[in-house]
Amino acid sequence: MFKEVSLPLAFYNRDTWLKVAFFSVSVIMAAFSLYFTDGLVSKLEEREKQQIELYAETIRYVMTSDENADINFFFERIKKINENNTIPVIWKDGSGHLNSINIPLNESSTMDERQTVLKLKLQEIIAEKNKPIEMDMGFQKEYIYYGNSKLLKLLRYYPLSQLTVVLIIGFLGYIFFSYSRRAEQNKVWVGLAKETAHQLGTPLSSLTAWVEILRNEPHINPDIVTELGKDIQRLETITTRFSNIGSIPVLKQENLLELISSFINYLKIRISTKVTIDIESSLLPNQSANINKYLFEWVIENICKNGVDAMGGTGQIHIHLFEGKLNQLVIEISDSGKGISPKNTSKIFSPGFSTKKRGWGLGLTLAKRIVENYHEGKLTLKSTELNKGSTFRIVLPKPS
Repeated sequence: MFKEVSLPLAFYNRDTWLKVAFFSVSVIMAAFSLYFTDGLVSKLEEREKQQIELYAETIRYVMTSDENADINFFFERIKKINENNTIPVIWKDGSGHLNSINIPLNESSTMDERQTVLKLKLQEIIAEKNKPIEMDMGFQKEYIYYGNSKLLKLLRYYPLSQLTVVLIIGFLGYIFFSYSRRAEQNKVWVGLAKETAHQLGTPLSSLTAWVEILRNEPHINPDIVTELGKDIQRLETITTRFSNIGSIPVLKQENLLELISSFINYLKIRISTKVTIDIESSLLPNQSANINKYLFEWVIENICKNGVDAMGGTGQIHIHLFEGKLNQLVIEISDSGKGISPKNTSKIFSPGFSTKKRGWGLGLTLAKRIVENYHEGKLTLKSTELNKGSTFRIVLPKPS
């Protein structure tokens, strides 16, 4: 039995590492993409700068060279620069007049209107923080201002979009692994429950028959037979619980206060006499809830027994029943135990987690699954304080 439980739990632990590995790979991919694309952007920036420097040098040469010199070669270079129609360029001469390439202007506008548009565009280009290229004409200095091409702008946003895609993939992968783990857990729980109920069924039938035989034996103490009968009834209850876990349980309207009170009376004589359990209810006396009696008693038992263990067999358990908001029925179970440390509060419902040396870490996990999967309710740790105790809250939908 120990191996049957520990292997699935080990698988879940490996599944957690798989999720961590998947997320780590996603982060590495994103970091590599950012590094690679940033290098590409830097190269494009340098190339565009060289193009503008070539353009500026050509203009400077044309403006300052011998008028009889052959300048066709430079015009060819200018032509090649102009063939790239994606880099916005503004040439500011010594008098402050602006000329441009690759900046759309209204052909029907006046010279002053064009200058106004170019001045506004110049402010946008300056905001891109590309250092202007200075041209020394000898008698004055002129400047070439240039912005980023459309390609360069796209590449700047590309890493962000790629990172977004990677994060989305990572998030979807996380959901997939979580869903797979929950599906695997469901199979393990259902399979284990069915097998347990099946294995208990056969010896229970035999024990029941033997008790009936012993009842008719005059030399057997009847008290012993009675106690054996109680133990068999207890085993039958456990078998019914596992059988209900392994199939869709039937929910019936049960008087909530009566059901809990009856079970607590049964539980009191089976725990330490130094533990007191009291019940407070503000519900209507006939308030019912749609529950499966055997499974819900198991929830109460697991929470109460955890409280008894937390108190070391000495203390008080208080159960409070009241009506919550939004047509909900609330059951709060408080103990005066040692409480739960902050680092463990997020783990108490995880399969296999236990602070007890001989604990299996399945009680609260089963309780949560029974409340939430079968009763459409909610089981949470409402509060806990070290050396003062803990309070668990069960919320059930109120029958319409």
